[in-house]
Amino acid sequence: MEMEIIRVKDLAVSYKGNPALFDLSVELESGRLIGIVGPNGAGKSTFMKALLELTPKDKGEVEIFQEPVKKNKKRIAYVPQRSNIDWTFPITVIDTVLLGTYPLLGLFHRPGKKEKAWAYECLKRVGMEAYAKRQIGELSGGQQQRVFMARALAQKPQLYLLDEPFVGIDMASEEVIVRILKELKGEGNTVVVVHHDLSKVEKYFDDLVLLNKTIIKAGPVCEVFKREHIMQAYEAEFQFQSFLQEETFQQSVNAEQV
Repeated sequence: MEMEIIRVKDLAVSYKGNPALFDLSVELESGRLIGIVGPNGAGKSTFMKALLELTPKDKGEVEIFQEPVKKNKKRIAYVPQRSNIDWTFPITVIDTVLLGTYPLLGLFHRPGKKEKAWAYECLKRVGMEAYAKRQIGELSGGQQQRVFMARALAQKPQLYLLDEPFVGIDMASEEVIVRILKELKGEGNTVVVVHHDLSKVEKYFDDLVLLNKTIIKAGPVCEVFKREHIMQAYEAEFQFQSFLQEETFQQSVNAEQV
C-alpha cells in the first residue's frame, strides 16, 4: 500500500495582504507522478514553494515523509522555473550538476572523483554528456532544463519537485524529461510537477491536484480531470477568453458592415 508522502493541512499564504492560498489541505501518496494544475495566478508555484518552506505561510502545517520539512530536505530535489534562474552566471554544465551532490557530502566537503563520475552518469541519462564543459548560459532552453534535471538526479532524492519544467523548451527535451520522470516513478520515487498544458495531463500523470488558491479536487487523474472540476477551477479564465472571442467576433462584423 502506498504511503502518504506529503500532507498539507489548512495552509494559507499571502503576499502584501493579498491571499495567494487559503484553507488548502491535501495528502499526496508516494510512488506517484503527480501534476499540479490550475489557471494563471492560482498559486501553483506558491504551493510548491510553501512545501519547501521557501515562502512564509500565514498558517497551516506541512509534512513531508511524515515529518517537518526541514528534517528531510536532503531527500527532496527542487527544479525551479527557468525564469527564476540567472543563466548569465559563469558556471559549466558539469559544475552545475555537481551542485546536486553537495547535500550528500555535508559541510566542508567538496566533490571528488566519485561524485564527478556520478555527475557524468546523470548527464548521460539526460543526453547532455557531450556538453559537460560548456557554459550553462550557452545552451538552449531545453538543454538547460535537461542539465537541471541532471542536477536533481545527482542528489539521489526520493521526492522530485519541478516547477513548470516544460515551459520554453523544445519537444525533444520535453520527451526526454517526461521519460525520466516516468522512470523515476517506476524506481519508487515520487514526482510532483507544476504543469500548465491540460492537453497532456492524462498522458503524463497518475494523480492530479486541481488548484485555484485552494484545492478544487485532488486524486487520480480519471477522477479529477472531469469537465465540472475543470470548469470550477478555470471558470473566470474561460469567461474572460469567451469575452475576448465575442469582442473579436463583434469587431469583425462591424468592420464588414463599414
